Amino acid sequence: MGSVFSPYYAWARSRQGGVADPENFCALNVALYGKGGKRWTMTERGRAHNHRHVNHFQVGPSSLHWDGDALTIDIDEINVPWPSRVRGRVIVRPEGLSTFVTPLDHEGKHRWGPIAPCARVEVEMDSPSLRWRGHAYMDSNEGDEPVDRGFRDWDWARAEMANGDTCVVYDVRPRQGPDRIVAQRFAPDGSNTPWVTPQRHQLPASGWRIARGMCSESDRAPEIVKTLEDTPFYVRSLLRTQLLGERVTAVHESLDIPRLVSWPVRWMLPWRMPRRA
Repeated sequence: MGSVFSPYYAWARSRQGGVADPENFCALNVALYGKGGKRWTMTERGRAHNHRHVNHFQVGPSSLHWDGDALTIDIDEINVPWPSRVRGRVIVRPEGLSTFVTPLDHEGKHRWGPIAPCARVEVEMDSPSLRWRGHAYMDSNEGDEPVDRGFRDWDWARAEMANGDTCVVYDVRPRQGPDRIVAQRFAPDGSNTPWVTPQRHQLPASGWRIARGMCSESDRAPEIVKTLEDTPFYVRSLLRTQLLGERVTAVHESLDIPRLVSWPVRWMLPWRMPRRA
């Protein structure tokens, strides 16, 4: 809802004095990697195509439903930019729910909190034909202002630990005030423990020259196993690093916000994020 990546939301705010209805700018982003090739959907839909209730959220032909024990995500989308059907069901079963929420900036206008930091996922896709089960993670970001007003850039990472815990690092560069690092270890029951991050290492830039950084207890920089998503403003990677005495594989993301809000990127985004009003 009110996606920070949406050029349509940004254009609406610029036309309407900085305010626009976030429920008129909703999308379900699906990214699949691995066997069968990559699939990507992020079709934005206007208010007429979205319906939201306490435990159900309809986004065009796709929907999310919470029954008290599991979140069921029914996907019926079209891959972009080369059209092909992306259809199937994903079920996320939390091992425990977390109440942890923290501001990412120094004024409390941007907040992050994991909903189910330790969960199990069941993926059954009909198109493409894929099936698997494994560890899952679900969180939430919300803000009272556009993301470019609060931050320059950030690195984020999460890793599953040997005992089933999940470690998360948010390494944030706000526009105002000192840099901020949020590091939490979450147990399957949803409880959390803060920890002090070790040395940050600069990693090789992405193909679009997005800077990447990640902490490690080793003197050597973390290893980039694979770059999953490489865009002019955002890069998603798999890393191997050492945290809290363990060698772990982490999902890692870097966001360059001046790039995101630049006019060239705003005009490129509709190719990856079409809109159905």
